[in-house]
Amino acid sequence: MNMATQPGARGDDASIENEIVAKGKTAPRVTPDDVEAVIAETHYFTADDGVYGASIVDGTENGSTPALSLLTFCVLVLRNGFTVTGESACASPENFDAEIGRKIARQNAIAKIWPLEGYLLKQRLYEHNRPAEVQS
Repeated sequence: MNMATQPGARGDDASIENEIVAKGKTAPRVTPDDVEAVIAETHYFTADDGVYGASIVDGTENGSTPALSLLTFCVLVLRNGFTVTGESACASPENFDAEIGRKIARQNAIAKIWPLEGYLLKQRLYEHNRPAEVQS
């Protein structure tokens, strides 16, 4: 398993959302669906893929090491063109699994979207609740 870069203490976003709903919380919030909705594109590659691609562009020899094939990246392009990245590093080559690496890298990238969307929601709430004379 790719354990070196497991997501932080976010827990399972869907189960947290279910708990919020079950407790009757209805105030504006960022949901897992909101986070998914801002993703326009998803790209995966290993560091080895990146080195190989760079060597083609640069016309240099690929000096890749086996360790680079154990580092998986996920690049999420958001609807507004902003990008976030996540990664997953596997310590033991015997445990490497490309699908698991992609899942962990994507979870780590998604974890970076939450604070961005939280900020946008807080800004919208702030602007909505300001007195009218301050808004102009």
